[in-house]
Amino acid sequence: MPIVAQSTETTDWVSRFADEVIEESERRAPGKPVVVASGLSPSGPIHLGNLREVMTPHLVADEIRRRGYQVRHLISWDDYDRYRKVPAGVPGVDETWAEHIGKPLTSVPAPKGSAYPNWAEHFKAAMVQSLAELGVEFDGISQTEQYTSGVYREQILHAMRHRGDIDAILAQYRTKKAPAKKQQQKPVDEAELEAAEGSGAAAEDDGSSGSAGYFPYKPYCGNCEKDLTTVTSYDDDSTELTYSCTSCGFSETVRLGEFNRGKLVWKVDWPMRWAYEGVIFEPSGVDHSSPGSSFQVGGQIVGIFGGKQPIGPMYAFVGISGMAKMSSSKGGVPTPADALQIMEPQLLRWLYARRRPNQSFKVAFDQEIQRLYDEWDRLEAKVADGSALPADVAAHSRAVRTASGELPRTPRPLPYRTLASVADITAGHEDQALRILSDLDPANPLASLDEARPRYDKAEAWINTHVPADQRTIVRDEPDTELLKSLDEQGRESLRLLLDGLAGNWSLDGLTHLVYGVPKVQAGFSADATPKELPPEIKTSQRSFFALLYQLLVSRDTGPRLPTLLLAVGQERVRRLLGA
Repeated sequence: MPIVAQSTETTDWVSRFADEVIEESERRAPGKPVVVASGLSPSGPIHLGNLREVMTPHLVADEIRRRGYQVRHLISWDDYDRYRKVPAGVPGVDETWAEHIGKPLTSVPAPKGSAYPNWAEHFKAAMVQSLAELGVEFDGISQTEQYTSGVYREQILHAMRHRGDIDAILAQYRTKKAPAKKQQQKPVDEAELEAAEGSGAAAEDDGSSGSAGYFPYKPYCGNCEKDLTTVTSYDDDSTELTYSCTSCGFSETVRLGEFNRGKLVWKVDWPMRWAYEGVIFEPSGVDHSSPGSSFQVGGQIVGIFGGKQPIGPMYAFVGISGMAKMSSSKGGVPTPADALQIMEPQLLRWLYARRRPNQSFKVAFDQEIQRLYDEWDRLEAKVADGSALPADVAAHSRAVRTASGELPRTPRPLPYRTLASVADITAGHEDQALRILSDLDPANPLASLDEARPRYDKAEAWINTHVPADQRTIVRDEPDTELLKSLDEQGRESLRLLLDGLAGNWSLDGLTHLVYGVPKVQAGFSADATPKELPPEIKTSQRSFFALLYQLLVSRDTGPRLPTLLLAVGQERVRRLLGA
């Protein structure tokens, strides 16, 4: 199938990478499915930084599928990696898990109360569910299954025969490191999530270098299951290998040609898999861009296995805003499941699709999520009327659909900030929420909350899990008589003008026009006057009027948008609280 020419002036980053990957695949493996890859380590909560490891190749793979090509997106679950440390803040885990450090992740018990058989499966399950919600199609590969079933046996024996060549490559980068500078830890909501953490990118040794020389293979101990082992002898002809464990003192001699309890060290394992799977495209995090990093060294080692390094763009960190307020995180970092609790899959896909891999961005858990949703809704409107730029149209298309079809969406996508305000004010009372949302557009009222779902549920979850209690909206039960008595004539007149206009403007648009219009009318202007027709002090009068209404309704200077708040409180109660 010929490659469709793409103009870099009008296409997005995904299309440009798709061009390169298709061309490279036809060179390396003509007529075969295009292979892209990701690697994830279920060593703990798989966070939103790790998600970029998946979304980057997913978006490219999906574009290639749209063009009619067959594609395999491999996700290697690095569940045969060693358990390196006990992550902080994970429910059901205590200091006793430290005794498992050095074992394969699939040999470590799951957190207490988990329904899964081991540590790796526990953390993998949440990511699999999130990827399904995001519309990510992939072929999952368990590295535990690959190694313990002997799939890589020939590759392991090949690496052992060529250990001198591998050692020579690694030796080019073995330099004495300067003492690490102590860094002050950032608050979680300021921290950037390293996208490549886990996935073999951890600081592992690059082989067994005892008195018998260098070996690129680490056995897991037959007694304690840990990888704190050193190969003490190896015979290429018989594949007889002897190792000893520094943890428990156990030693044994095995035939590597029949032995399936160990793995190649990471800097050899990764390029081996590139060659074995024929990977054409796999991105890597910023930690892989330095000399001696896994991706750089792998580019040389892959040749030993008869393969080539994939096209591999470096991708930047993913930041988080508002994480400090988060109540649902596990282990101190937000996961895709946490994000999908408060935002629709389309919005999360869009955040990853609209930025080039080397551009960092933030996922919002604070008030910024409302601005992001406003931006998304404006984009949807521009796409609908044909005024969006080509690259924005492409990012939108990648957010709302895959090659397999459209993602489920909210039938009536009302503004997120409005839904959040309604959920806040009604505190879970669905009948009240439906009443208010139906009043937003009386000519086309909402028949059921299901029309506003799942967006309404996401906004409600955000209110309940990310907005501090002191910022929640509590409508007064009784009028603030002291404040009402203290008002001057201008203050009393502003309330009269508002109350007189309530019945005739009882809709979102009508109340918006009314509350902004009262200060204009008081100053002698038309309620329809535009900002250009008004003196600057009108804005000051509007702010003072809004603050007065907030104080009388919710005893604060700020709150949800006033038109939404008025609809939520209801005409009768508004009149009572404003002293009618």
